[in-house]
Amino acid sequence: MIVPPSLLLPPSGALRIPYTSEIESSTKPIAFSLVVPTYNEGRNVEQVVRVLSSLLDHALPNDYELIIVDDDSPDRTWEIAQQMTAEFPNLRVMRRQDERGLSTAVIRGWQAARGEILGVIDGDLQHPPEVLLKLVQSVQNGADLAVASRHVEGGGTSDWGLIRRMLSRGAQLIGLVILPSVVGRVSDPMSGYFMVRRSAIADCLMSPLGYKILLEVLGRGRVDRLTEVGYVFQERQEGESKVTWKQYVEYLMHLGKLRSRGRIGRLREKFQLGRFLRFGLVGFSGVFVDMIVLYLLSDPTTLAWNLTRSKIIASELAIVNNFLWNDLWTFGDISRSQRGNRTRFKRFIKFNVICLMGLILNVLILNLLYNAFGINRYVANLIAIVLVTFWNFWINLKLSWRVTDVPRK
Repeated sequence: MIVPPSLLLPPSGALRIPYTSEIESSTKPIAFSLVVPTYNEGRNVEQVVRVLSSLLDHALPNDYELIIVDDDSPDRTWEIAQQMTAEFPNLRVMRRQDERGLSTAVIRGWQAARGEILGVIDGDLQHPPEVLLKLVQSVQNGADLAVASRHVEGGGTSDWGLIRRMLSRGAQLIGLVILPSVVGRVSDPMSGYFMVRRSAIADCLMSPLGYKILLEVLGRGRVDRLTEVGYVFQERQEGESKVTWKQYVEYLMHLGKLRSRGRIGRLREKFQLGRFLRFGLVGFSGVFVDMIVLYLLSDPTTLAWNLTRSKIIASELAIVNNFLWNDLWTFGDISRSQRGNRTRFKRFIKFNVICLMGLILNVLILNLLYNAFGINRYVANLIAIVLVTFWNFWINLKLSWRVTDVPRK
């Protein structure tokens, strides 16, 4: 492949980030390298380069580089960017003709980068550039990884429909079940906007699948300290979205691929025993609520209602009881940093949804034990509650009351 002098030669071989640039090992390192992977972003690339260069020229004058890595776009995105290099001396452009895929594009860009801090941002203007400096500052202050998140204070989505929100949250929930030690470390594991210290991923062999490069960094890197910065995901201004069902399938395959390694780098996920014990005690109080209401509704000597309907009502009242105590006591340290009726209501809705998912499992187990095995209804109910308790604690820990290291403003 013939590469014009003004274009970077794409690295080849293993997807391993070097301690220094593979392309220009003799060149002095710089503070920051930002990779922008592109495909058919010809209508966006000029504005992206101008906005990012303006920010970085002010914050890191002559100490950064902006790397466009284009997968040989039919609209010749790479050529448009290449024509801007004379005006923007910190801009570098790579045209890949032998490989495809966002994740590998990011890694190839990092292999050619000279920065001590490596970053990635979308080329479609959906990631607000003003968050960039906060992420860089977080790494400069000691974090190994700084992630822009839609799910912490200051974050959100601009105009997502219900289905898209459910798909996103559902994918995260599946990730927590399959690979909790990776997905559970951040509130937004689907984010494609983050900065990482080169030393945290240097010499780590990467093997990404699909679009979610952050999973690869968390799963294979040496990330001890991390932080998150809220951002609002914007709708596209130009071009078409590249999100399809295929990306969700690749996401699940990527989780399985990381899971199959058995041991995920040097991650040290601590099971919070004290918090779990408090959660268990609160759950025990909910057992009394559940049992008493179930008796009053379903027992032949009282109302004698249908068992399933009685169980649903009893469980919902127990959920309300448990949320109030968990919010006050079990996760009180987190709740006190997230004050306000609105945030408390959001926690309650998430808690309720997660516990209702557990309730479905609870009802199935109860009916199986009672109807199929003839176990006493109250003993069967107690067994079902115990089995579901672990599910409720783990998922609530990661979603309803997050314990990630998020800087407070």
